[in-house]
Amino acid sequence: MDARLRRVNKEIADCKNDKTSQIKIELIDESPFHLKGSFPGPEGTPYEGGYFEVDIVIPESYPFQPVKMKFITKVYHPNVSSASGAICLDILKDAWSPVLTLKSTLISLQSLLCSPEPNDPQDAEVAKHYMTSKSSFDDTAVYWTQVYAGGPGPKDKKGKGSGKERDEVAIAGLEKAHVDRFEQWDSKEIDALRRLNYRGPNIAQISDDRVVEELLK
Repeated sequence: MDARLRRVNKEIADCKNDKTSQIKIELIDESPFHLKGSFPGPEGTPYEGGYFEVDIVIPESYPFQPVKMKFITKVYHPNVSSASGAICLDILKDAWSPVLTLKSTLISLQSLLCSPEPNDPQDAEVAKHYMTSKSSFDDTAVYWTQVYAGGPGPKDKKGKGSGKERDEVAIAGLEKAHVDRFEQWDSKEIDALRRLNYRGPNIAQISDDRVVEELLK
């Protein structure tokens, strides 16, 4: 058994024996070098009550090379791609150290959900939303947690789709009242308003002609 396999097996066993962290690691297929990590959303954040899964690939030179991780569960967060699940976190790049483990790295991902870094984003549109209107961002992150991670959903938030049907306006991080200004809106218009960051104080700076221009792209 080579050193990489011994280390990975030990880390998986250590994680199974740890009943307090709530971090789980399991095999995805036959290979011990392709794993799935999971953890609950941190309390006191928009991700509370959700359960998040992460794809883990162990490189050949592990632990001297960082693991590759991306979210399987869709997450609305400045440092996570809303499309691909790619993660912007220093320890997954140049700040990696061989002393880090799979469990400690997953704990760092959990901590990232507590402390977004919008000035160093993975998803620039989500970061703009965060910096434009934090309360609106929180509402959207809560809704994504409900839809994609099994969270409880928004509490008494009007127009945020608290029912069972998925609300595309809420998914885009927009307010229904703002979208309703445009007659016969559809998914293309929602996408255009999302790209324009049609939220909070930005709305006053975006003319209807600018919206039409974005739609025609």
